[in-house]
Amino acid sequence: MAITTNAICNSFKKQLMGGEHDFDSAGGDTFKLAMYTSVAVLGASTTNYASTNEVTSPSGYSAGGKALVNQGVKVSSGVAITNYADLSFTGVTLTARGALIYNTTTDGGTGTTEAVAVLDFGGDKTATSGTFTIQFPAFTTSAAILRIA
Repeated sequence: MAITTNAICNSFKKQLMGGEHDFDSAGGDTFKLAMYTSVAVLGASTTNYASTNEVTSPSGYSAGGKALVNQGVKVSSGVAITNYADLSFTGVTLTARGALIYNTTTDGGTGTTEAVAVLDFGGDKTATSGTFTIQFPAFTTSAAILRIA
């Protein structure tokens, strides 16, 4: 099985109920996005970031990906949402099939790599000596990347 669908990771759902993730844009946790090739095995059962089958590029992309800019948390019409600003990797040559959003905030003195969500690009996407941009949906109750109704 490869990356075949967008998924909220099951381990994240449990951790969320245990209060392990803080999405507040002011003083909240740090979340990153790492990109993967078509042979990566990622889905709802993914629990942590791993570098296996992560994309590589001679410049502009490093293992572990890049930090996301959180747009905060809000509730409207009974739906809680959080979202991120678009994320660009410049000067890259790479092909990616999907990505993993994960939490890198230190918890109890040890770093974490807890998986949050898997993004499926629907096919290989390529940049050649250019910019690769992840465009997040609008910060609305019907479109935000993470929604709880």
